[in-house]
Amino acid sequence: MTYMLYSLTLLVLVMGTVLYFTRSRWEHLLPDLSRGPGSWMYSRLPGSFAGDMEAGLSSSTFDLSGNVEGGDGRAGLDNVAKREILKIMKKRRMQFDEARRVYMEQRFSDNGIAADGRPKDPKFVSFS
Repeated sequence: MTYMLYSLTLLVLVMGTVLYFTRSRWEHLLPDLSRGPGSWMYSRLPGSFAGDMEAGLSSSTFDLSGNVEGGDGRAGLDNVAKREILKIMKKRRMQFDEARRVYMEQRFSDNGIAADGRPKDPKFVSFS
């Protein structure tokens, strides 16, 4: 009985050590708990272009400052796209432009379009 308890204790110690030293490989898969309890389950999406900019959904190549300065009263960017891009940014630790590119490639793939913009349909005919 004591041999089994010793073996189990040793196994837990070894697994804990392995997990500790390999945490850089799997830690990004865990939710971010630093913002308080429950914050990882739900986060409110910004409801304006100014909120989108504050959330990091703007860059030099996708500039929303003109919308904010012009007093654009619309609700900002598409909520579904916002949610997915923010998820990609957080999960893969990417900047906005890179996450937007990944999101668009996923959308292209879901709709049968190759990454270069051409249809994947084998019946597609193009004349140059």
